[in-house]
Amino acid sequence: MTEVSSLTGRLLVATPALADPNFDRAVVLLLDHDDEGSLGVVLNRPTPVTVGDVLASWADLAGEPGVVFQGGPVSLDAALGVAVIPGDEGPLGWRRVHGAIGVVDLETPPELLGPALGSLRIFAGYAGWGPGQLETELGDGAWYVVESEPGDVSSPTPEALWRQVLRRQRGELAMVATYPDDPSLN
Repeated sequence: MTEVSSLTGRLLVATPALADPNFDRAVVLLLDHDDEGSLGVVLNRPTPVTVGDVLASWADLAGEPGVVFQGGPVSLDAALGVAVIPGDEGPLGWRRVHGAIGVVDLETPPELLGPALGSLRIFAGYAGWGPGQLETELGDGAWYVVESEPGDVSSPTPEALWRQVLRRQRGELAMVATYPDDPSLN
């Protein structure tokens, strides 16, 4: 097997050329990336479903806008929690992914995690890639790979996250943030 340099904790930002409607202007936080494949959640796809509608016990801990996000096209009936927990030590029921960002075990009683949470988002489904699949897409120019920041997980304006993440990059990549939604109208 070939060794894969881990991109865990980084963001995949869809390029304007990415044709898959599941990932149009998507910002994906990679939660796992190794030689067995990749798994992440789309950070900028809020749904109209409130967290209280599906996971009532977690509703008070979910950050604004308090809705479930569509984490990707795979397993839409499964819930996944991502939280930011400041400090060096994380509580039982939370696995660090990168920096202060980690995955919440939603089977853990919320009262055990609540005091430690800086922010929490609930995702229905996830984005997944088999071995080598993401590397092929990266080679094809489908994604920009950039550093994540804890605020990306809890952005109060998730619909603007694609432009915000690109805008904070240096050089030509920041200019991609101005790419029109429909270039044919230019």
